[in-house]
Amino acid sequence: MLILGLTGSIGMGKSTTAALFREAGVPVYDADAAAHALYARGGAAVAPLAAAFPGVVIDGAVDRERLSALVLGNAEAMARLEAIVHPLVGQAQADFLATERARGTPIVVLDIPLLFERGGAARVDSIVVVSAPPEVQRARVLARAGMTPEKLDAILARQMPDADKRARADFVIETGNGIEAARSQVHQVLDALTTSSQGSGHGGRES
Repeated sequence: MLILGLTGSIGMGKSTTAALFREAGVPVYDADAAAHALYARGGAAVAPLAAAFPGVVIDGAVDRERLSALVLGNAEAMARLEAIVHPLVGQAQADFLATERARGTPIVVLDIPLLFERGGAARVDSIVVVSAPPEVQRARVLARAGMTPEKLDAILARQMPDADKRARADFVIETGNGIEAARSQVHQVLDALTTSSQGSGHGGRES
């Protein structure tokens, strides 16, 4: 089974690109969705986060806005959060891969925002970076409810620069030209991976 890592900075169109892979029939593991499930009522992260960050759990679920306000710009708090959440997300990812491997799925996508920043690149066979021009990125993100330039800058400070991600990618999907162009690029990536897999037997990355 070929594991395709999908990543990209905030506002680059990664979620839309992940949906295009699903549309093409490729199973996608969404790290953010897995985290949301952990934070929801009954989620495995609720109790430990309530203990680590008093006041962030409301009506049995983690209030992500309150949690974000506590950890953004606070390295110690962010480290505490990641120590709780990352192992739980990692288990969800392992369960997804085991299920798809048992089904004989040829290609899966791991949609992971901080793929490079958290050392995930070593655990995938090929990497797709989703990108867009900086002005498009900022416009998209600042249009989101509750987003401010200061909050955006704090988020970007935690993410590898787009140029560095592009340099480390096996494929780059540009989303600044609309969804049809992005859809075409997704199919080009899948065609290339299928051809590579047939030719080499595994379709892995070059070292």
